[in-house]
Formats: sequence, structure tokens, C-alpha cells
Amino acid sequence: MADQTTGPRLELRGASKSFGKVRALLDGTLALWSGEVHALLGENGAGKSTLVKILAGVHSPDSGELTVDAQPRSFNSPADARDAGIAVIYQEPTLFADLSIAENIFMARHPCDRFGRIRYDAMHAEVRDLLKSLGVNLQPEQLVRGLSIADQQVIEIAKALSLKANVLIMDEPTAALSRPEVERLFAIVERLRANGVALLFITHRLAEVFTLSQRVTIMRDGAVVHHGDTATLSIDSIVAKMVGRDLDSYYPKTDLAPGEIALSVRGLTRHGVFSDISFEVRRGEIVALAGLVGAGRSEVVRAVFGIDPVDAGSVSVKGRPLQLGRPWLAVRAGLALVPEDRRAQGLALSLPIARNASLTVLNRLSRYGLISGRREEALAALWGRRLQLKAHELSAPVGNLSGGNQQKVVLGKWLATDPAVLIIDEPTRGIDVGAKAEVYRTMSELVQQGLAVLMISSELPEVLGMADRVLVMHEGRIAADLPRAAATEESIMNAALGQAAPALGKVA
Repeated sequence: MADQTTGPRLELRGASKSFGKVRALLDGTLALWSGEVHALLGENGAGKSTLVKILAGVHSPDSGELTVDAQPRSFNSPADARDAGIAVIYQEPTLFADLSIAENIFMARHPCDRFGRIRYDAMHAEVRDLLKSLGVNLQPEQLVRGLSIADQQVIEIAKALSLKANVLIMDEPTAALSRPEVERLFAIVERLRANGVALLFITHRLAEVFTLSQRVTIMRDGAVVHHGDTATLSIDSIVAKMVGRDLDSYYPKTDLAPGEIALSVRGLTRHGVFSDISFEVRRGEIVALAGLVGAGRSEVVRAVFGIDPVDAGSVSVKGRPLQLGRPWLAVRAGLALVPEDRRAQGLALSLPIARNASLTVLNRLSRYGLISGRREEALAALWGRRLQLKAHELSAPVGNLSGGNQQKVVLGKWLATDPAVLIIDEPTRGIDVGAKAEVYRTMSELVQQGLAVLMISSELPEVLGMADRVLVMHEGRIAADLPRAAATEESIMNAALGQAAPALGKVA
């Protein structure tokens, strides 16, 4: 429990920060208590990152007061914040891959003997104790290269503890983790809380807020709009406060009678990756591919689309066999693929928004080999309106957009091809709650118009909220085919872990 008898461990009052004419933070106010997990929520652009960078010493506020253990503090650098016991764990750890865990934790402050030689025995002993205190099975001598993101985050936490940090800020720590890795991280957070650490937890996954936090601060447009106990809130009330309006339904799923088969996959096999994958997706239907990270979900859809080779099996689109291994034929047949990593695989970040939105249909916009800029901008504007894209100029680089708006550009690019089947891998990864609601609205409208949607998602609330059927993969095979009525978090996880029972649905 939080110790509120001696005052907050850290308190920020009335902080503001401007960058030129842009006011990024108007009223940053926050109090963190020992032994408490405090959730900081808000859409992209709400001011969360600016507030965190002030706490981390990256930015100095234009106004406001900061106290640590009731003492006024002013940070001019991250080193000042670190000396005050504040550490930040970012979504993507920044470690030296070719050094050991111990060397990373003690970087630039290795214990040395009187001759200047590193005392590896002392360093390894201290790191071993740190890792043991976190309940993880890692060894100080292990190289960082090859470790998972989850293990690298544990190393960052151990490093913070070695620096005697008593305020830990975790920025989207679960975004790239599997379900078991998330559960391990939560266990570590609970250990830290029990030891009196004050934790600030930033996430777009609202279910995590209720699992971990005791109090919540919500920001909108650079200011704090709500502060209070987590127990007094619901997901709907959090969303309403974050976006400044009520959302009729966070998951706007409508029940439709599925139409004819749009995509049929039979016996698809790639040795060592997945085996005997068979399923169908009908018009007006959302089918989710669920399962643990590494189960083979993304690999299956990449093979269906023709990116990766297969050893056996067939795919048909609208009843016509598809020649596998050639993505351009998949597009011509009516398939569209929104990839998991939109920045690396879905966008050309330095190119304008309009060019990104038209990349899949340039042949329709060109004449005698020359692209019509007017037609290209008109196409981008059309899909921008339909998807409620927030962009000042379509000529601006797409890399300048928020994650949610980048996802809309990728969606628009593929919807411009007029597909019969939309394959969308992790549709809302890394985007804020308002943008998520808009993506869900778009998906719901598309299936009402007769599109077939195959969705891969690691977020169970998303799967349960949007899917008509759930195909659960386990170690490269479909372990269960669950109708909406039989799909629960328990039934999906049982199948994902290889423990599916016939009562959960049709077992493949």
C-alpha cells in the first residue's frame, strides 16, 4: 500500500512547457507516493511525454514546481534526475548488445580495484542479487544480444535499482510483450511496489490500468483533466475523459449474417513454422487469429499474401485459386495486408502523406508513365475524409504523423485497392485510445459493406470485442475455432497454451 503519512515521494505542480509557439504542456500536476502504481493516461499529443521528460531531466519546465521527498528540485539534465532517484524505463530498451548484463547495468561505474581493473566477481555478485530480487532467471554473464525485449526491460529495471532509484517511470512497457511476459512484468512491478518504490505507469492498454494501478491521472490537450482513485473509474469513463466526449461504444461491433466465402485456406504448411492451416473468412465477418507471440500468426498471413514461401497448401480468393508466392497477384485477386510494423513495412516515412496513400494504385493515377499530382492528392483527401485523418497538409512527410494517423494512411492505401479481404496485423498497436476507437469504427463499417476481415491481435479485449470467430494458434497449428459466443479470455488462453477442450469450440 502507498505510504501517505510522510507526503508524496515526488510532486510536480503547475508545470508548463512551450516549444516555440506550440504549448506542449499547460498544467502538469502529478503526485507519486511510495508503494503505489500511478497510471498516466492520455491520447498522443496530450502532454504525457513532455511531462515525463520534465521528470526525467530532459526538459526544463517554463514554470511550475518540482519536489522530491518534500525538497524543491530543479533538473538541468537526466543525470540530475538520476541522482534524485528517478529512472525511466522506455518501451524500447537502449542497451549494448555485445556486452553482458552486468556490464550494461554498471556501465561507466564498474567497481575497480586499486590498479583500475574491473572487479567482475563483485559486479556479478551484486547483479545476481538484483536479478534474484526481481524473481527472474537471468545470469550476470549473459550477453544482451539475443535477449527478448521483456528481458531487456528487466535489465533496465535492475540498472535503475542499482542506482538506488525510488521513483520508476515505465513508458508503454508492455506494448511489444507476449501475455506471459506481461504477467512476469506485472509480478516484478508488484515486488517493487511492496518494497516502497513509487511507479508511474504509462499505457494505452486500459485493462492494465485496473490490473496494476491504485490511482490515475488523465491528460488532454496539455493539461490534467482528471486525478483520482482507479476504483472509481471504468474503461468507458476513462475513454470519455481522454477524448473529451462520450463514445457510444468502444467496440462498435454489429451482428451480421456472413455472406459467401471470400478467403479459403487449405492445408497451408511451412516446415518448422506452421502446419496444416485451414480456415475460411466470409464477407461481412471479422475473424481473429489469436495466440501467443511465436505461435505463427503473422507467418501464416504473410504466406497467404505471398510474401513468404510455403511447402504445401492452397489459398482461394472469392472461389478462385491464388498462385502463392507473388504478392502482386494477391493484390490483383483482392487481398490487402496491413502489416504489424507500419513504420518499417507499411510506410515510406520520408515521402508525403499523399504519395503513401496512393502507392498501391499508382497505375490508376498515371498517364504515359507520369503520375498526376492532382489525382494523387484527391485520392488521399478522399480516404483522409473517410478515415478522419488528422493532418494539416497532405504534402507533409507521413513520418510526422502520430501512430494512429499513420495507421489510417496504411489502411487508406490498401482500401483504395477495393479489396475483398482485408488482412490487418495488430490493428491498434502503439496508438492511443481515441485512434483505436476510430480504427474499430472503420473495421465495423467495412464489414457492414461486405468486406471480409482477418485480424491478428495480441490484445484479448480487442479480439473479444470485435471478432465474430476466433482462430487460436498454438505452436504453428490452429488449436481451436471459437464462435463469438464461446470466446472468453479463459477459452482463448487455454487453447493458446495447448490446453483446449472440445467444449471450447471446434478443435482443429
